Amino acid sequence: MAINPDAEIDHEGPVTPYRQLAEILMARIARGDWAEGRPIASENRLVQEYGLARSTVRRAIAVLVEEQVAWTVQGRGTYVGQPPEEA
Repeated sequence: MAINPDAEIDHEGPVTPYRQLAEILMARIARGDWAEGRPIASENRLVQEYGLARSTVRRAIAVLVEEQVAWTVQGRGTYVGQPPEEA
């Protein structure tokens, strides 16, 4: 089932908020909100936008990385796609 990229987090639903956010972020990436190799919204921005705890946002981002949808650089952000090859 495809999730609406504009969906809101359902705190009462059966799916955990971090998983809901991960699905929403993947839908936004698929929609083209963030291009390949470009950063997604910052943790702070996602905390504010979705009204979630920072730890919840971090877990959602970890799902994106685990599912190879994004990669992170400590202190710089999370980027869409796979990390560039090391030279």
